[in-house]
Amino acid sequence: MIGQWALLAPLSAQATAMAFDEFHFHRQRGLGSWERIGHPFDTLTMLACIAWALFTRPDVRGVACYVAFALASSLAITKDEWVHARHCSPAEHWLHSVLFLLHPIALGSVGVLWVARHAAVGDLPDWWARAAPVARWLPVAFALTGAFWIYQVTYWMVRWPRFPPTR
Repeated sequence: MIGQWALLAPLSAQATAMAFDEFHFHRQRGLGSWERIGHPFDTLTMLACIAWALFTRPDVRGVACYVAFALASSLAITKDEWVHARHCSPAEHWLHSVLFLLHPIALGSVGVLWVARHAAVGDLPDWWARAAPVARWLPVAFALTGAFWIYQVTYWMVRWPRFPPTR
């Protein structure tokens, strides 16, 4: 059973790296207009993949669509690199490379959890059925990713009135 819980590790590692990138690097340097739009879009592509895994069945067509969404998401996250080349520190570049590695692995975990979520005992090998309890975390991943997307949109895209600090 421990092996099945390892399927959550890539999602947890990606979330941790994203949080550090967002709350350390992005807050430290600020984001230009391209990134203010691009970063929430990246999160939205991940959210779409998780939503597909939550709301569809893993039949042949469904899996083909998921693979297409996952590939599109993995490519979409690289779109900001020409901006990052000018504005990021070497440490932030390194963290982005880690995120580029984790993203498709995390999407692979979502895909495996998606199939496990729908696996009836006897339809697939025992391992898949034993992973079904872990797949119950997919709605949590969806909710956390959705909350992060809402944060990004409101923090970076909505122009909140700025008040001078009180003394």
